[in-house]
Amino acid sequence: MTCIAHLSDIHFGAHDDKIVAATEAWLQKHRPDLVIISGDFTQRARVTEFRAASAYLNRLKAAGLKVLAIPGNHDIPLYDVVSRFVAPLDRYKKYIDNDLCPWFENDRVAVLGINTARSLTIRDGRINHDQIAMIHERFGAVSANKMRILVTHHPLFSMPIGKGGELSEAVGRHEDAVKGASEAGVHVALAGHFHQTYAEAPGKMVEKTGPILVVQAGTATSVRLRNDEPQSFNCLQIDRPNELTLKVVPWDGASFVDGNERRYRLGSDG
Repeated sequence: MTCIAHLSDIHFGAHDDKIVAATEAWLQKHRPDLVIISGDFTQRARVTEFRAASAYLNRLKAAGLKVLAIPGNHDIPLYDVVSRFVAPLDRYKKYIDNDLCPWFENDRVAVLGINTARSLTIRDGRINHDQIAMIHERFGAVSANKMRILVTHHPLFSMPIGKGGELSEAVGRHEDAVKGASEAGVHVALAGHFHQTYAEAPGKMVEKTGPILVVQAGTATSVRLRNDEPQSFNCLQIDRPNELTLKVVPWDGASFVDGNERRYRLGSDG
């Protein structure tokens, strides 16, 4: 079995120190095979915020945990206009990871992170044709007995994020991205950005998506909450190439506790 912890939107600069410490305690106790952080390490991409995020990552790595990280739109400077357009992710590369499209693989899973953060848009994200080609190339070399997981900050699919169930904007070049992920045999698409949890088969939202399960993470440590949803992260347990158990791990005001759990199996009908 492979265990993956999926955190997102930790937003140093708008975080709660007590909750940050609680994520570390949970991760060190349960020791997942991989910790994924799908973007928005900082609130405003300030150096002090990146240093705090870097220290957090270093503590996880010092504890022997493997981390796969990608940037989010908040990791691009907003008010420093020169940096935003000349070197938008230099601070991220210096303090977090120089690799914007990281890769992890073991005997059960293959995981690819793709950077969707762009300097020309403040909130939304995009995926380009080179990145779609990378999805094909990397997953194309993976054996059939492994689960293929794609990680982005901005969801590839429109998500029901409002109290009324209204759909969000999907990542730019959404149709090309969905087509590329489907053709590459992606089983699971992980994302963050909206500070809300959600899991659904995208075929119910978008036609011709293939057998992809969408898994959305809430904010793990930010104090900026939506729709009264508490801080949380996800835990994925992968037993077979076509089976996983997804568990939401919410903050209860004192610690992170086991929440709702659901088992998914990929069959011939999706």
